[in-house]
Amino acid sequence: MLTFLAEFESIYGPLRLFRYITIRAVFAGVTALIIGFVIAPWVFRKLKDLSASQVLRGEAEVGDLAKLHKGKSQTPTMGGLIIYVSVTISVLLWATPNVYVFSALLVYTALTVIGFLDDYLKIARRNSKGLAGRWKLLGQALTTGTVLLLLLSNPDSADKMRELWVPFYKDVVITQMPLFVLFPFLFLILAGSSNAINLTDGIDGLAIGCTVTVALAFGIMAYAAGNAIVADYLFISFLPGVGELTVVCSALLGGSLVFLWYNAHPAEVFMGDTGSLALGGIIGIIAFMVHQPFVLIIVGGIFVIEALSVILQVGSFKLRKKRIFRMAPIHHHFEIAGWHENKVVIRFWMLSLVFAIAGLATLKLR
Repeated sequence: MLTFLAEFESIYGPLRLFRYITIRAVFAGVTALIIGFVIAPWVFRKLKDLSASQVLRGEAEVGDLAKLHKGKSQTPTMGGLIIYVSVTISVLLWATPNVYVFSALLVYTALTVIGFLDDYLKIARRNSKGLAGRWKLLGQALTTGTVLLLLLSNPDSADKMRELWVPFYKDVVITQMPLFVLFPFLFLILAGSSNAINLTDGIDGLAIGCTVTVALAFGIMAYAAGNAIVADYLFISFLPGVGELTVVCSALLGGSLVFLWYNAHPAEVFMGDTGSLALGGIIGIIAFMVHQPFVLIIVGGIFVIEALSVILQVGSFKLRKKRIFRMAPIHHHFEIAGWHENKVVIRFWMLSLVFAIAGLATLKLR
C-alpha cells in the first residue's frame, strides 16, 4: 500500500527508495516486529480471560512426558494470532499487490481459520481432540483448489505455475504440468508442510525458531527468482513479480521473532494449530511459487525429520508391534531420554540453520 509513495519522488527524492524490494523488506520485518510487540499483551489478556489454555494429554496417553510438561497446562494457546495479525498488516503496508502476494495471504488466512477452529474445539471440549483430521484435509484441499484457481487464472502466473523445476538442474523439467498432476502436487506441499510444522510444535520455541531460518532462506530465494540478473546467473527460474514474496518472508521473519520472544522457555504462550498449520501453509505456497518445492525438503529439514519420525513410529508399531523411538515426534524422544527441552531446542535450531544454508547452496550447484 505504501509503495505508491514512490510516485512522489519528484517532490521528495528519498521516496524513490520505496521502489526497492530490499528496502521494503526491511521495513516489513521491522513493522511486523513492532505490531507484534504492541498487540501481544492485549492478546495475552484476552486469551487468559477466555481461559484459552493449552489442553495437554494425560499420563495415560503420553506417560512420562505428561510429568515433564505438567507446568504448561495453564499456558494460553492460539498465540498464532499474534503472528498472523503482525504479518498480514505488514505485508499489506509494504508489498506491491500482485497475484503472488495475494496467493500467499490467501493460504495463510485459510489455514489460520482451520487452525483456529481446531484450537477452539479443543478448548471448548477440554480435551486434546479438536477438528477431525478429515475436516482439516478437506480444508487444505479447498485451499489448494482456490489458490491454484487464482494462480492459473492470472495471465502473469498461469504458465509459470505449471512449470516444474528441480534442484541441481539448470533447466525446467516439465513446462506444462497438467491439472491432474498440479493439484495433488500442490496439495501435498501445503498439507505436508503445514502438518510437519504442526508436529514440530511440541516444546517451547522449537517450531517458531526453525521457522525463522526457513523464512530467511525463502526470502533470499524469492528475491533471486524475482531478479532477472540473479536468476540468469544462478540458472534458476525467473518469475517477474515474485520478488515481492521477499517482503512477505521478511514480515514473517519479524512476526516469528516476536512470537519467539514470548514462546522461549518457559513459554508465556503457545501458537497452537492457529499458528503451526498456517505457518506451514504459507511457507509451502511460497516454496511452490518460487519454483523451489523440492528444496523445501532440505531447508525445512527439521520439519521433515519430525514428520518422518511419526510415520516411522506408527508404521513400525503397526507392522512389528515395536516402537523405534521412546516417543514421536522425535523431539519428545530426546526429552524422555533425559535432555532438557532447552538443549533439544537449541540443537534443533543449529541443525535448522545448517539445513537452510544447504538449501541455499542448491541455487548455485547446477
